[in-house]
Amino acid sequence: MTQQLWRLTALEARTAILNGSLSSKEVVQAALDRIAEVNPAVNALVEVDGEHALAAADRADGALRRGQALGALHGLPVATKVNSDQAGHATTDGVVEFRDRVAAEDSPVVANLRKAGAVIVGRTNTPAFSHNWFTDNDLYGATMNPWNRQLTPGGSSGGAAAAIATGMCALAQGNDLGGSVRFPAFACGIVGLRPTVGRIPSHLSKPEPLPRSPLS
Repeated sequence: MTQQLWRLTALEARTAILNGSLSSKEVVQAALDRIAEVNPAVNALVEVDGEHALAAADRADGALRRGQALGALHGLPVATKVNSDQAGHATTDGVVEFRDRVAAEDSPVVANLRKAGAVIVGRTNTPAFSHNWFTDNDLYGATMNPWNRQLTPGGSSGGAAAAIATGMCALAQGNDLGGSVRFPAFACGIVGLRPTVGRIPSHLSKPEPLPRSPLS
């Protein structure tokens, strides 16, 4: 059974976690095992954080035992995209010059994933500046289409789509202005959801500093 947990849909995995037939730690460990097995050939995830993911899964299992209120994604292994701020991780956007641009706090979309109970297992690849129909860059290299290496996995959320298609995570965060979720979903044979622009914030809103007066 453990060998096949990566095949569960997000809904199936969440139902099993909530009814106690599986623990979040079992589901997350199965995702990490699957990542170790297939990611070297696909290069969908460019960061894997197994230690923190398993610790978060333990906390999720503890919250369930204590009867705490649970989020919609409770205990599920999820991946984030390297163009979205995640505290303690570089927001590289697939650009070599941004590899040391470490975020101090989560973007709203990552914070909302945590609030919903998701367990973040890693970060997914994107083309440089997240601006192309394929997923390749000088920092991380190319992500392969999991069905055919001669075809594109799409972009810019090609890493996210390839990760889901190969069972590395139950869900993955992407972002889309001109097709960056929709095209990878089509190319990798999965379902992608693009919310209405502005409905879900994607960036931290901070006031710009006022220009200084030349007399000050």
